[in-house]
Amino acid sequence: MPTLRVNGATLWYTDQGTGPDTIVFAHGLLWDGRMFGAQVAALSGRCRCITFDFRGQGRSEVTADGYDMDTLSGDAAALIQALGAAPCHFVGLSMGGFVGMRLAARRPELVRSLVLMETSADGEPAENAPKYRAMGLVGRLFGRLGFRLVAGRVMRIMFGRKFLDDPARAAERAEWRQRLLSNHRVGITRALGGVIDRAPVYDELDKIACPTLVMVGDQDVATVPATAGRIHAAIAGSRLVTIPGAGHTSIAEEPAFVTAALEAFLWSQSSSAPVGQPAG
Repeated sequence: MPTLRVNGATLWYTDQGTGPDTIVFAHGLLWDGRMFGAQVAALSGRCRCITFDFRGQGRSEVTADGYDMDTLSGDAAALIQALGAAPCHFVGLSMGGFVGMRLAARRPELVRSLVLMETSADGEPAENAPKYRAMGLVGRLFGRLGFRLVAGRVMRIMFGRKFLDDPARAAERAEWRQRLLSNHRVGITRALGGVIDRAPVYDELDKIACPTLVMVGDQDVATVPATAGRIHAAIAGSRLVTIPGAGHTSIAEEPAFVTAALEAFLWSQSSSAPVGQPAG
């Protein structure tokens, strides 16, 4: 099992593929690096692809503290440096996007290009915090049983109607639900607190100078499309892509669409772009 000790936390990571470009994938709250499986499979033939699990989530260490976004950004920066991955193409979904914006604005030498998926530059809306804290408390107090009690509500936040209502995708939904239930009850509660209490970084977006792609599902209820539009408007030269039929976990809901959009953007930044995808 590949692990790396950074900033007082042991992080689990994967490192697959080779090529002149390195992509670092940062997952969303409640999940882990496995969520980018389809994208890594498609891109690792031409790129080095790194995924990692944030502290308290997936297979990484559950630490006593360090779940605020600044510390998590420090973890990601240290991992990028330790693995010799800079400057990388950084792909962050939701919480991973919170980290990606901080890195691109504050550590530009580490980030060659930035992809922000289903994320926000603002603090958590005040109306969301009480219900999210309540769900976290249920999970912490009752463990797996507690997660089962709130799983239905969480799935409706994390996925769009198209994915949730499709009978043909029942097995996929069951797999994602099982991943949700497997969260460490203490680690995920601490991670949830870091997300709820995060400071906004909207005023730092004008410092992001690297090429940036903003993506959002048109059925996302956690970070609605208008939120992505606000980020796009604040980052000079950024591109905005809306993903039809996707909610807050578009990489799983519409993997082919997302992967194609990523490829088009990343190859446009790559010195080794395939024929038909000019660099620059």
